[in-house]
Amino acid sequence: MSFSMNLYYKGGNGSARAFAQEMVSSGIVDKIRRMDGCLRYEYFVSLSDPEMVLLIDTWRDQKALDEYHSSPLMGVVARLREKYDLHMKAERYTENCMPDGDRPFLRI
Repeated sequence: MSFSMNLYYKGGNGSARAFAQEMVSSGIVDKIRRMDGCLRYEYFVSLSDPEMVLLIDTWRDQKALDEYHSSPLMGVVARLREKYDLHMKAERYTENCMPDGDRPFLRI
């Protein structure tokens, strides 16, 4: 079963945005997106907290995420997190768990 991870990156002086920009501009994000089992890997900027960036990544299954975590790319990401002195909070969500009662409030 697929699942999504929400990773909230926080830093100071724009470091979370700089991290996300380097992840994209260096091609690391494209490499991660091409990994088997990666369904989504996308950064979002918070409107309420200029020092926070949200990463939503979705994986086919735990095995796919474990393979990413053990890959050389994860080491690159970890070094960049250190470079930008980022702190993180993580949340995990199972896909397709929306109750039918919530669907009328969505415009698809």
